[in-house]
Amino acid sequence: MPATFHQGSFLNRISMRRNQVVSMTDNNIKIPEFDRFQNIVAENFAGIVPGEDGDDAVLSVAWFRKLLDVFLRCEREFKDVVLLSRDPVELGKAPMDRVLGEYLDRVVKALDICNAVTHAVDLVRHWQQLAEIGVEALKQGPIGGGQVRRAKKALNSLLTSMSFDDKEDFSAKSADRTWSFGRRATAETAVVRARNRSSFRSLSFPFANSWSSAKQVQLMSANLVVPRGSDAGGLGLPVYVMSMVMTFTMWALVAAFPCQDRIGLPAQLSIGKQMVWAEPILMMHEKIGDEMKKKDKKMMNCGLLEESLGLSKLAVFLVEYDFSTVAEDQMAANIAELAEICRKMDKGLGTLEQELREVFHKLAKSRIEVLNHIDQICNLST
Repeated sequence: MPATFHQGSFLNRISMRRNQVVSMTDNNIKIPEFDRFQNIVAENFAGIVPGEDGDDAVLSVAWFRKLLDVFLRCEREFKDVVLLSRDPVELGKAPMDRVLGEYLDRVVKALDICNAVTHAVDLVRHWQQLAEIGVEALKQGPIGGGQVRRAKKALNSLLTSMSFDDKEDFSAKSADRTWSFGRRATAETAVVRARNRSSFRSLSFPFANSWSSAKQVQLMSANLVVPRGSDAGGLGLPVYVMSMVMTFTMWALVAAFPCQDRIGLPAQLSIGKQMVWAEPILMMHEKIGDEMKKKDKKMMNCGLLEESLGLSKLAVFLVEYDFSTVAEDQMAANIAELAEICRKMDKGLGTLEQELREVFHKLAKSRIEVLNHIDQICNLST
């Protein structure tokens, strides 16, 4: 992947790719209207590709705030300009009725993911609070034994929570019941396991054990291909564009945040490379996919959020190293770095959660508006 992304040169290529899109669509549709929508998608995603000038990195809290803002703009344009301005009778014609039905199904899955990620943000905020306890204990010198013990206790709790997996918890419950009848089970291990589960399960997600965030993304991406033939006519192309934007956004959120059952999340999505908006999305998609392939299962449990990985790395250092042997300046640098990550999280997580809720409500409202629009077809036919 190129190290830099020149937004200007990319935007100059939009007009070159437009002819490819026009050739794929029906001659009777309003090409300028659809071109405008795709150009808006392209320009907005080009604006959040990090450059060399210190822009917010992909998978950081600040980047996700930008991503959700872009998603809301694209969704608003899709609904107002492309969809709700059309004749409702057109929405009931084949194959548009099927295409739109598949889109609305993806919206339902996106709503579930938004809900799961909102709860995951609460868990990430809990990690931040544990890290802050460690920072507060260590930032005032000279560092004594009591401060070290308090900091390590908080950071150990942080690392335990990060490695905790809902699916493993479900298996552990079964194991506890099995061992309770055997000689190797002890009251102490049962109490410790119960305490750990009660501490971290309370921050888990209100979904059934069978619910899987990875599965939701898989279902959203299934059969999501550039429309051709009869599917490319009418609203088929813009519906595909918005479906791809929505699927990419939800995929990135699940990759970054500790949602329930992320095992099996695809490392890549099928994105139409010939589309005018594909290049910036593909660049960020490749970056996220590479990070997924690098991390082991333990790190995947806590997600790929840049700040979460930073907390984990520094917590491991501060827990494992002997404070009496580590150089004072090295220790101070690590504590300062941990404090800076906590500051960024404190600044960004609240706003991110608000934007997640806005995405949820906008999608839910738009779905109702589209369904009401379709109901007009039934009223016209009676």
